[in-house]
Amino acid sequence: MSEVISEKRAGLEGLARNAIIGWAFFGGIILSLVVAINVISVIGGVVWKPFPGDFEMTEIGVAVAAFAFLPYCQMVGANVTADIFTARAPYRLVAVFSLLASIVALGFSLLLLSRMYFGMLDQKAYNYTTAILQFPHWVAFIPILISLALLAVAATITLLEDIKKIRKP
Repeated sequence: MSEVISEKRAGLEGLARNAIIGWAFFGGIILSLVVAINVISVIGGVVWKPFPGDFEMTEIGVAVAAFAFLPYCQMVGANVTADIFTARAPYRLVAVFSLLASIVALGFSLLLLSRMYFGMLDQKAYNYTTAILQFPHWVAFIPILISLALLAVAATITLLEDIKKIRKP
């Protein structure tokens, strides 16, 4: 995993990798803000009054952060795998499974990207908001859509790497 971060790449792939790493850091910042909101709410509830809408912001923040981590997990191969079944498998077979996983990740990322886009349009059209803060739901879809687009990019990167692994003698 650390070699992915330290490895320097040029061109579009390097730019994509840096964007994916930066986006994962963004997810970490969002998650840290969620923790801060909850700490303030708990302390406020004891000392004075709780943070209004803390549950709403926690819900939105955790969703945005979880999606922000997906492209990085795909890029570094940190998604859930069944290594116990492939531990003794030949290198090429493992590479083929990895290729299939990259294809599935690319397909699902594009499917989710399209469906979430239309979901965002519906949320905006019906003007859905959170109950307490009146925060528009559709706004949370924007970073999620960016995450899914980056997931498609990460899946493409891993797909190309997997093709190189299969071709390797």
